[in-house]
Amino acid sequence: MKNKPIKRSKYMIFLSHDHHSGLLFCWKIKEGLKRGVDALRIKSYINFFWENHLSEHFQEEEVLLFNRLTDPLTRQAKQEHAMLTKRVKRMNHYEVENNEDFVIFAELMTKHIRFEERVLFPHLEKELPISTLETVGAYLEQQHHTPFKEDYPDKFWEEQ
Repeated sequence: MKNKPIKRSKYMIFLSHDHHSGLLFCWKIKEGLKRGVDALRIKSYINFFWENHLSEHFQEEEVLLFNRLTDPLTRQAKQEHAMLTKRVKRMNHYEVENNEDFVIFAELMTKHIRFEERVLFPHLEKELPISTLETVGAYLEQQHHTPFKEDYPDKFWEEQ
């Protein structure tokens, strides 16, 4: 049986759009590795995506949503953000590039996005007051009136 698309509340739809970009980001990393692309090129892409999109996305989620509840699911999400942030910093700290680190990062990131979409967001939609969701939705709509458009020049994932 095929997975049904998740019906996201209109208040958090912009974060779900970001998650789609995040899944594509992970696919591009894995695709580049499959094609034998130099690790430095992939690391440059990870840094581009982190600096231009992902770090801000994490911050938005935490400030707008995760900090409003103190329960195991929001704690898990914040811990995963911290772990993924630490991995990006670690990838940049070491001179020697290890493709396995990129694979693990992409897999952890994919797993995190799936957790947020399938478990955490439905939980937040149920637990947060509608007034809070409306405020979050209005803020996100204002901030995301132009969706993130990736304009990274090195399309390494398309190489033959």
